[in-house]
Amino acid sequence: MLIKSIKEMKEIIKEEKAKGKNVGLVPTMGYLHKGHVSLIRCSKKENDITVVSIFVNPIQFGKNEDLDKYPRDINRDFYFCKEEGVDYVFYPSYKEMYPEGYSTYVEVEGLTEGLCGAFRPGHFRGVTTVVNKLFNIVNPDRAYFGKKDYQQFKVIQKMVKDLNMDVEVVGCPLIREEDGLALSSRNKYLSSEQRKSALSLSKALFHAKKLFEKGETNPEKIKKEMEKLISSYPYVKDIQYIEIIHPETLKPKEKVEKGDVIALAVYVGDTRLIDNIKL
Repeated sequence: MLIKSIKEMKEIIKEEKAKGKNVGLVPTMGYLHKGHVSLIRCSKKENDITVVSIFVNPIQFGKNEDLDKYPRDINRDFYFCKEEGVDYVFYPSYKEMYPEGYSTYVEVEGLTEGLCGAFRPGHFRGVTTVVNKLFNIVNPDRAYFGKKDYQQFKVIQKMVKDLNMDVEVVGCPLIREEDGLALSSRNKYLSSEQRKSALSLSKALFHAKKLFEKGETNPEKIKKEMEKLISSYPYVKDIQYIEIIHPETLKPKEKVEKGDVIALAVYVGDTRLIDNIKL
């Protein structure tokens, strides 16, 4: 069932909860792919009711980012959801979510300062604000996020903990294509040649993992090897960052250890792609 009104969504959830049912939420910006489907399936296994929200959130995009061209296809998305047995698709408008005079925001400090936060000012404030609103509207028992956006996942976990929210934030594994490319709605922007170059991200991450498994613990050496590999591909426009971080604090490591996360952001052509791997 497609729901566009906040009031209607809240009333439906209230009725479902009155019947003793628990609720899982999968927040998305639409243009669903297999990664989103994996989140939906996790929610279906663990909850009586699954809600998928589809909302391209303008306040998490910067001035020169891809808000206007971000891929949208609600009919395609609704078909995906129907095929997977989603109970409700919440599809609000911008005016519904941010009515005239809207002026309240949620911000997590610390975890948002490095990685993507350093290059996308205001991005995580937009993410935490909209997720907070979705939690208030849908009142989920569990919410599902992919670990491809590892920093986002940890930021939302932190928000939930700090604000004493009664929702479990479930992180689901990153899903890749058979050739290793991390699934992303933005992959649609890539030409066939650019897509070949985009494989440099996962190849560099798997190479770094092998270096660590062979005993290399110097983060600078690992990062230089990764930069060399990625830069050898055509269409790689800019390596925004490569960082080896603590899985909880997200701080860069001076010595690489098991459990650390290697995260990167790279422009292939004009498309910004992110990826990560846990050691």
